[in-house]
Amino acid sequence: MRIGVLSDIHSNRVAFEAVLDDMPDVDALICAGDVVGYNPWPAECVEIVREREIPTVMGNHDRAVAEDTAFRFNAMAKAGVEHSTDRLSDDQRDWLADLPDARREFDGRVKIVHGHPDDPDHYTMPSEFSPALLGDEEVLVMGHTHVQHHEVYAEGVVMNPGSVGQPRDDDPRAAYAVLDLDDLSVEERRVEYDIDAVQEAVSDAGLPSRIGSRLSQGR
Repeated sequence: MRIGVLSDIHSNRVAFEAVLDDMPDVDALICAGDVVGYNPWPAECVEIVREREIPTVMGNHDRAVAEDTAFRFNAMAKAGVEHSTDRLSDDQRDWLADLPDARREFDGRVKIVHGHPDDPDHYTMPSEFSPALLGDEEVLVMGHTHVQHHEVYAEGVVMNPGSVGQPRDDDPRAAYAVLDLDDLSVEERRVEYDIDAVQEAVSDAGLPSRIGSRLSQGR
């Protein structure tokens, strides 16, 4: 069974559509949170996830929008949360509010969280990956750091597919991964998308210019 693994879409419809177009044949999709925030298209990205019925967990930006608060965010992130809050319908915000912090899929073989199994807001960097993060699942999927990485241990797989909508690992291409549950292998994938179009939309939406400019740098 092959699974397309997504995370941190962050309202970047152009990158999201590029990833979906690039996606090889898979049996299912999953998402490790932060569908919204930062970029100009929160409603469109929420609807794509909902229409495809992609199992998703709640990211910190999702939570901020659902609860109408941007505390602890810098000015750029706060602007993205406010933009998302303004543009989502009540139904879409209710959908975000109902997302769990963690979920298990595929008969419990895959556990999905946003930040860390014990703390949804903790940035679990690749240097922290270890088999100790695993419970009784075979695969742990995390997001939040926007850094693509995975490790395969005797006990199972720990992985972060990277960010669809705002990579921060010095590679501006949209990131995702394909997990093969049959042999517990991971293929990390990147795809180019029209960053210029996103930057123009960021400007048109009145969002901070840094939201767009950092996309070119993958930071």
